[in-house]
Amino acid sequence: MQSYNLCIIKPNKSAFSETFIQAHIDRLAGNIKVLYGGAFPVYDHNDQYLIRSMLGLLSYLIQKRIFKRLNIPVRDKSLVDYLKKEKIQIVLAEYGFTGAMVSAACKISNIPLIIHFHGTDAHNIKLVRKYQSLYKSTFAYASAVIVVSKDMENAIKKLGAPAERIHLLPYGVNTKMFTSLKINITEKNFLSVGRFVEKKSPSSVIKAFKKVTEVYPDARLWMVGEGPLFKSTKELVSNLNLNKEVTFTGVLNQESIYQLMKQMCCFVQHSVTALNGDMEGTPNSILEAAAVGLPVVSTYHAGIKEAVIHEKTGFLVEEHDIDGMAGYMIKIAKDKTLAAELGKNGTAHIHANYNLDTNINKLDKIIIGSLENL
Repeated sequence: MQSYNLCIIKPNKSAFSETFIQAHIDRLAGNIKVLYGGAFPVYDHNDQYLIRSMLGLLSYLIQKRIFKRLNIPVRDKSLVDYLKKEKIQIVLAEYGFTGAMVSAACKISNIPLIIHFHGTDAHNIKLVRKYQSLYKSTFAYASAVIVVSKDMENAIKKLGAPAERIHLLPYGVNTKMFTSLKINITEKNFLSVGRFVEKKSPSSVIKAFKKVTEVYPDARLWMVGEGPLFKSTKELVSNLNLNKEVTFTGVLNQESIYQLMKQMCCFVQHSVTALNGDMEGTPNSILEAAAVGLPVVSTYHAGIKEAVIHEKTGFLVEEHDIDGMAGYMIKIAKDKTLAAELGKNGTAHIHANYNLDTNINKLDKIIIGSLENL
């Protein structure tokens, strides 16, 4: 694969849930420099301020915090200077709002910009409203816009992205790490992995699981992750007298999650559209669970509709359908042959459509194509 000087710009220095961004950093073919620190990067790849002078930093802070400006020339200039100094050939902006904020500097530098949308940047009502005008001008300049689901593609088109520049490229699974397992269909163990946030509706998983325990008192649920709804979810577990049946592990790395999957018979996630419009992209946790052979019970939501084939690799219910989710969880717990068949089909589906190496190669080709079209 052809090499290139790539600058990846992302909001967070590190986030345990953003494994898809780390995959770009680790696996793309380019010589990569990473900037971070908000919608517009504050820090360079050496963890130094992008704006070098104290006067420039003061000007930036006044314009951002007091005047609430989105376009700040001193900040744009700092990025332009950095791109020139590091001989950057192309920029990959992680999240749409990041792309919107750095597009002016890319245009000044005559450097191609690729924007990778992930979920909240396309659906969060307040966020989209804030950046909507910038999105329009950014789409006019961007060489390519990456989306991870058909729902996201439709949302981006409504925001003004040209259809010919949109590339549907879902996240991928490291199938060398998440290899097929002989799932534990003898135990009624369920697994949920993800941030405790509204769009993942952890309370819905708990309520559905409560109904499962009424049929199978020996059923158990493991919940991996953390987030703003962690405390309220634990309180719900206590109120429903499920303290012995539900285990909260906190954040785990991928290897630990893989080891935990060996003990499970099913993966559950009840993703919903949040009140602020926020939605999923395509949850990596679902892809990883299906890759190892766990049947998945989830919702007709965003990219999940494509990642899980209803009645073939798992079961899907409408958002907030607690009874439906519980019913399918019970069905899987009851029918070992069905669970194994769903898991087998899920592994095949993920290997065919969500292989990480394949999808990274596709992103590489999009990047190289953008360079060649200069």
